[in-house]
Amino acid sequence: MNPSMITSPAIFSVDGMVGIVFLIMVAITVTGGLIACNSERLVRAVAGLIVCFVGVAGLYYFLNSPFVAMMQILIYVGAVAVTISFAIMLAAPEEQKKVGSGGPLVGPFGFATSALLTGSLSVLVIKTDWKSFEKINSGTIKEIGLNLLTSYSMVFELVSIVLLIAILGALVIARAGREG
Repeated sequence: MNPSMITSPAIFSVDGMVGIVFLIMVAITVTGGLIACNSERLVRAVAGLIVCFVGVAGLYYFLNSPFVAMMQILIYVGAVAVTISFAIMLAAPEEQKKVGSGGPLVGPFGFATSALLTGSLSVLVIKTDWKSFEKINSGTIKEIGLNLLTSYSMVFELVSIVLLIAILGALVIARAGREG
């Protein structure tokens, strides 16, 4: 096929809308990450982290993996972010310490580095010949469950033990309270 014959999809076609949805999910993820990194208040940073986690879940759903997307929301938004929120609420408030800037070259150097990285990745995305692959499996919950309980049963049990230890640690911290 002649490369000059390849045209980009129209915005209101199915392929164009898929691209728009993907870009929206990426924008949500990046926006949440920026909020989490640049907030001066910890509660706002956790809110940005939650937005970032929801954006990542949207990307998983976009990649035709609804089970992983739901687990992303349940585990990271529902457990990790809530645990961080409780830790912030239980921590003793400290005085705000203003950290000075690192010098006059920190801002321009950071901007130049991020512009170089963004430009390099953009060129890589544009120049790459993207090929679509056929599905290896259907990715149903039944297949995931069978793999978790047969091939990956040891990993599944280790994750269960780690989560149990995290819950017990949270209970100990909550019982002791701020003064403990």
